[in-house]
Amino acid sequence: MHQLLSKCLLILFLCLLGVESFAYGQNNANADVPPEAAAKLITKKDIRNVNLHPQAEGISLSWFLAYSILPKVSSEDYTISIAYADVSTVTNELLIEKSKWKIIQGISIDSTNYTIKDIGTDKTIALKIGLVSKENEIVWSEIVCEKTNPSWGIFSLFVLIGSLGLFLYGMKIMSESIQQAAGSKMRSLLESITSNRVKGVFTGMGITSIIQSSSVTTVMTVSFVNAGLLTLSQSAGVMMGANIGTTVTAWFVNLLGFQVNISSYVLVLIGIAIPFIFLSKTKLKSWANALIGFALLFLGLEFLKESVPVLSENSPFVQFFVAYKDIPFFNTILFVLFGAVLTMIIQSSSAAMALTMTLVASGAMPFEAGAAMVLGENIGTTITAEIAATIGNVHAKRSARIHSLFNLIGVSWMLLIFNYYLDGIAWSLQLFGLNDPFSENELSAVTGLALLHTSFNIINCLILIWFVPQLIALASKTVKSRGAKDEKFHLDYIGSSIITTPDLSILEVKKELVKFGNMTFKMSNFTKALLFEKNELEIKKLLDRITKYEDITDKLEVEIANYLNKVSEGELSEEIASRIRGMNSIANDLERIGDIFYQMSKALEHKHSEKFWFTPEQRNNLGEMFELVDVAFNVMNANLSSHRESVVLDDAKKAEKQINEKRNELRNEYLSGLSDSSTSNFRAGIIYNDLFASLEKVGDHIINVTEAIVGEI
Repeated sequence: MHQLLSKCLLILFLCLLGVESFAYGQNNANADVPPEAAAKLITKKDIRNVNLHPQAEGISLSWFLAYSILPKVSSEDYTISIAYADVSTVTNELLIEKSKWKIIQGISIDSTNYTIKDIGTDKTIALKIGLVSKENEIVWSEIVCEKTNPSWGIFSLFVLIGSLGLFLYGMKIMSESIQQAAGSKMRSLLESITSNRVKGVFTGMGITSIIQSSSVTTVMTVSFVNAGLLTLSQSAGVMMGANIGTTVTAWFVNLLGFQVNISSYVLVLIGIAIPFIFLSKTKLKSWANALIGFALLFLGLEFLKESVPVLSENSPFVQFFVAYKDIPFFNTILFVLFGAVLTMIIQSSSAAMALTMTLVASGAMPFEAGAAMVLGENIGTTITAEIAATIGNVHAKRSARIHSLFNLIGVSWMLLIFNYYLDGIAWSLQLFGLNDPFSENELSAVTGLALLHTSFNIINCLILIWFVPQLIALASKTVKSRGAKDEKFHLDYIGSSIITTPDLSILEVKKELVKFGNMTFKMSNFTKALLFEKNELEIKKLLDRITKYEDITDKLEVEIANYLNKVSEGELSEEIASRIRGMNSIANDLERIGDIFYQMSKALEHKHSEKFWFTPEQRNNLGEMFELVDVAFNVMNANLSSHRESVVLDDAKKAEKQINEKRNELRNEYLSGLSDSSTSNFRAGIIYNDLFASLEKVGDHIINVTEAIVGEI
């Protein structure tokens, strides 16, 4: 009986054990082993990529667990521990294990990064990551060592400045190279602008998105207004679009600089680009340089992130924010001014934006302070266009003022709803599954800054685009004209333009050559008037005008030649090099035309002072010759104003042929009548002969201009 009872109990026990095992298997279908046995199968190699990032007085670390062990662990059964020790005085690696370790416990296994603060400056720290089970069994990773940064002082300040400089240099290289590679497309965009201000917005946005610099776009726009290529209404749209286009940089920095560790690939990008810079094809070299600039930009951003200090709650910088955070409106104004001044100093809103995002990402600055700085940076960026406009005419200054007014008005209305708008940004981020930017999550705060920057500029544009006439009127009131000379479109300082793209720079030269051609045409009219004028006072005025214009033509040729030489210093495509040669030739021919009319005026002055008289027939013949030259001038100036591709030589050759035929006719008549001339008539005849011969030379230079336009030089 006893044996039977024992057998029954044994069978019952085995049955219960089988049921329990079956239930466990059902509840853990994806587990290879039960939790209590998992630790025995985990090794130090399963805790991977333990990376340390030194900071001032602390260390930031990251890690991840191998995918193969993730099904075996859960947050209920396991936690992460971090052990670290000061091994600054340890000289033997074997003694590291015997160091006095400090343990940080209870970190969730879902975490992949942690920051240890208040370690001390310039300390060598050994560190290891541990996976701890609830039974207190622990598996440690390999030991890694790193040295904390020295205390933040003057050296660290220069490191920060150098990091910002590398960021700016990378942006400059990338911007200029993209301009060179895509210059013709940007020229087409600018030439397609009409009175439609909406189209101007998209043009400014497109150009700025391509070249990644709103400063270049705004300065370029001011320069084109100065040259008469754009009206104030058109420039207003381009300026608004530039403000939207520049926000693309903030998203690049946010997505690639903070959410993706692109610094690991910087050298790879440079390695890919380097071979292409030795090629002869200009466009490929430009794109390669753009890639190198892109890499340097993010390398500078990585250095910038590392050089910004991690600040404790008691640091003076943090206490500064704490002291003013509870003062309504004043604290916002303070950081708006801070952002504006910072941007004015470094002359780049993109760099100022990157620095602001870095400060927020490091926890040194709260989200709301960074948001106020972003608004200030929109004001600070206007200083670049204002500086560029100081050397321009009144229209250029008004264009820059429109940009300033646009941003000032935008920041003003934003300040009135600032706190509500930030709440809206927070709601938008949470709608897409991100954390509250006001929380300790720096990633959400940085994304919030990028969203604020973009949404603010888009909304401001949508509001103010309907008030462009009012903005122009306000700019006209704040920038007074200094008279008729100031109202005239001109390029007195053509060589000071900071546009670095040859394809865009020659647009300015083209406009200058058009005015140069018109100026020589005026000299022709003055000389023709001098031929028929008898009033002494009017003769003197005409002579003075011709002398003044001749001096201007000399200076214009020198300025244009110097400017084109500067443009030629960069990398040029074959087409641009051909256009520059043609423009140099055109400037030279126009200057020679000015010289010829000056010499003709001196001959007429001599004729008048010596009382030599032309016969009515001679005056009429010269008048007819001038009319033919006028036709040639009209063809030349029309060709100078046209697109190069649309210019043909037919009309120009026809006009030049008529001038030559008229010269031959007058010369034959003159030579046949020499035997009948008296002494006074003979002297007048020599001047007469020189005049129609000079007009034929003018015709030769005029046809040379059109030939240079089409590349036949």
